[in-house]
Amino acid sequence: MHSNWSELAASLAANLQLTQPAIAVAFVKDPPASLAAYPGKVPAGCSFWQKAAAGAFYTAPADHALCAVGSFTHNLPLSAAETGELQECLTIFDSLGYVQPADVPMIPVLERRPEYIVYAPLAETPVPPDVVLLFSDASQALFVSEAVQQVEKQVPPAMGRPACAVVSQVANTGKAALSLGCCGARAYVETFAPSLVLSALPGANLAAYVERLEVLAAANATLRKFHERRARQVAEGAAPTVQQTLVAISR
Repeated sequence: MHSNWSELAASLAANLQLTQPAIAVAFVKDPPASLAAYPGKVPAGCSFWQKAAAGAFYTAPADHALCAVGSFTHNLPLSAAETGELQECLTIFDSLGYVQPADVPMIPVLERRPEYIVYAPLAETPVPPDVVLLFSDASQALFVSEAVQQVEKQVPPAMGRPACAVVSQVANTGKAALSLGCCGARAYVETFAPSLVLSALPGANLAAYVERLEVLAAANATLRKFHERRARQVAEGAAPTVQQTLVAISR
């Protein structure tokens, strides 16, 4: 396992041209002694993704209590009141045709029950992350998808609501996934702009994805120039060969 998380974070930021830091999420039995608990309350657990960009902290299950859906996907213990809130949410979702009863078993739920959850910028994480989150646009997510295909020999699933379930999906499977988000996450996470998707990578194999991303980012930069030049050549009436276009972009 790679332990230089700062180096991996720098590579991700540079090769994907990220505008937001990669976020590390770790499920732990005991939080690091040097780490402070998150102060205050948030409306949903996904809010911690944005809060973590400013520095590391840990949360306890009670810190997620205002979001029954997030507590459900993260397998956090629910009080009787919270269980009732979850059922009320599902009833309302069903009445809207948003989440039907048959959909619920297909929502990933974390297989283990965490005592605490650590959130941190990847560059500063005090513990190995279970999941690394990247806020990426379509072009950046393309690179991630290509890297995942080469590392895992399969394409990553693109998941919908709830966005928080992508964390459970990746933690459970050890495989990458993309989340197209949900209206809740986009409301609670201000930096989760409509143009962005959430790319989630398993922390245990992060170095392998980063290695491929470095190669793919460079390759895509060259190929982008190739296709742009080729489009101009054809628009000007030419019928260039691949070699002719390659020569043209090398000048």
